[in-house]
Amino acid sequence: MERIATRVTALLGTSYPIVQGGMIWVAGWKLARAVSDAGGLGLIGSGSMSPDLLREHITKLTSATDAPFGVNVPIFNRHADAFIEVCIACGVKIVFTSAGSPGKYTARLKDCGVTVVHVVPSARLAQKAAAAGCDAVVAEGTEAGGHNGFEELTSMSLWPAAVDAVPIPVIAAGGIVDGRGMAAALATGAEGVQLGTRFAVTVESSASEGYKAAAVKAAEADAKLYLRRYMPTRALVNPYVRQAMDAEAAGAATDVLDEIRGRGRARRGIFEGDAQDGEMEIGQAVGRIGDIPTAAQVVARLVSQYVETIASLNNTIGSSGVGDQQQLNRTDT
Repeated sequence: MERIATRVTALLGTSYPIVQGGMIWVAGWKLARAVSDAGGLGLIGSGSMSPDLLREHITKLTSATDAPFGVNVPIFNRHADAFIEVCIACGVKIVFTSAGSPGKYTARLKDCGVTVVHVVPSARLAQKAAAAGCDAVVAEGTEAGGHNGFEELTSMSLWPAAVDAVPIPVIAAGGIVDGRGMAAALATGAEGVQLGTRFAVTVESSASEGYKAAAVKAAEADAKLYLRRYMPTRALVNPYVRQAMDAEAAGAATDVLDEIRGRGRARRGIFEGDAQDGEMEIGQAVGRIGDIPTAAQVVARLVSQYVETIASLNNTIGSSGVGDQQQLNRTDT
């Protein structure tokens, strides 16, 4: 398959404008390597690691591939300072930051020659990221799995708003699991896509087999946003999530919700496969995932279906005689 060239591929050095989300308990060096070797950008998810473990994953990844890769650093994490220094010391060239102020680490990273991309839930925060010197933003709609913004903006509202708000490239995220979603995202003006859920349910993902099986079986309405006033998170509904949702609906205070959530829920749900008491973070499009392919197969399917979708749209417009076909295809395929 030929390259799909956008400002995102030029920035990241990839063949395709496809980024694998840096998910906790999912995105280790094996998944990142598989995505990067397939032409996308693989990310190591530092959020569930210690600084020493992150260093180990980076070392293994750099020894296994020459393809570009990055590290996702959640700014609220207690190890964030150490994660940044590990990335710099290990020569990581691309860092995605999330869940915090984009100004905290951007200058330090860019002074060391690192490309910085920040994840945002709104166009307003995209502007802050651009002002802080970020090279691109990930505009993540509320359909996404895991931690969400309080704004609860849907992807189709957020993506074009972010594109209009900033001059830097926008990478669309939230609800994308196939090439049709990729085509829709690029049609809004985004120049790349980031997928979490689809890559979480792959052979190379570090998630447990129980988590992957639950995802394959899930229906379209099974991933709910809960703890909306406290820590908005999208996960598969199970007894624990239902308890938390009921407590919130009853007006429980933050300290009560914090006690219900406890500690280690994501590890139990994602890494250990506890379908009763764990937090199985996952996106709203999980109902459209029906298998557990390799990451390379996911990338190949994305690109193939994207090309087919664009061709179909071009043919539709051409047969109707409306518009310029060339305007529909914003990429060099």
